[in-house]
Amino acid sequence: MERENEREQTKEESELREPHARRTAVVVGGSSGIGKETAVRLLARGYRVFNVSRTPFKGDRVRTITADAAQEGELARAILAVGEETGEIALLVYSAGFSMAAPLEHAKSGDYRYLFEVNYFGAVEALRAAAPYLKKRGGRAILVGSLGGEFPIPYDSFYSSSKAALSMLAREADLELAGSGVRVSALLPGGTATDFTYSRRIYGEEESKGYTPSLKKASAALANMEQGGMSPSLVAEAIVKLSEKRNPPPVAVAGGKNTAVRIAARLLPERVTDWLVRRKFNQR
Repeated sequence: MERENEREQTKEESELREPHARRTAVVVGGSSGIGKETAVRLLARGYRVFNVSRTPFKGDRVRTITADAAQEGELARAILAVGEETGEIALLVYSAGFSMAAPLEHAKSGDYRYLFEVNYFGAVEALRAAAPYLKKRGGRAILVGSLGGEFPIPYDSFYSSSKAALSMLAREADLELAGSGVRVSALLPGGTATDFTYSRRIYGEEESKGYTPSLKKASAALANMEQGGMSPSLVAEAIVKLSEKRNPPPVAVAGGKNTAVRIAARLLPERVTDWLVRRKFNQR
C-alpha cells in the first residue's frame, strides 16, 4: 500500500514538473505563419498538436485534419474528431485569417462575407466545438486578433471590423466560460512579417474604380509595415506565454511597442488617431 502511494505521489510530482505532457493542442490555421510557429513551440513544450487547415503542416510531428474555416460545419467536425480521439483539448489557438484591400463602395459581397466566415464565424464555430473538451482540463483558447481591430486601416475596413469583433468575442466567451475553468483571450499582434502580406486580396483598377491610386498607396504602406514588423516566432511565443498564465487577460498585445501604440490609440481623441492613420497610410 505504501509503495502504491509512493508511485501515485511520484506520478503527481512528475505531472507538476511537466504540466503540458500528454496534453492536446489544436491550432486552426497551423500550416503557415503565426499558426505554424505556434505549433512548433507547443511541440517543444510536450503538447500533442493537431493542425486544422486546408493545407497540411509540413512535418510528421503535427497531425493535420483538413478543413475549410469558411465552410460551415467543417471546423466543428475536425475539432470533434480530435476530442473523440484524445478525450480532451487543453488549448485551442485560432490563427486562421483572410485580408482584402477594397473600397467600401465597390467591395463585393462574396469577398467580405468570406472574410468574416474565416476571421470571425470560424472562430465562433471552433470555440463552440472545443468548449466541452476544454472544460475537462480547465483549458485555454487564444484567438489571434490584430491591432487593426483597434483603429481603422484604409481600404482594409472588413479586416479591421472582423478583428474588432474577435476581441469582443474573446471577452464575451471568457465571461461565460471562466466559471468552468476555461479562459479565453485574444492576442493582438501588430504588423507581422509573414506570407499573409502576399495572399491579401487587393482590388485592381477595374474593381476599385476611382479609388485605385489611394488604395495602392494604402496597400503598399500596409505591406511595408507588416514586412518590417515582428517575426511570427515572437508572436507565437507571446501566444504560448499567454496560454500559460494562471489569470490571463481577455485581450493582450504582442510586443512592447504594440502595447504602447494601443495605449496611445485609446488615450488620444479618435480624430487625432484617424489623422495619424491617414498619414501612416499615405491618405493625406
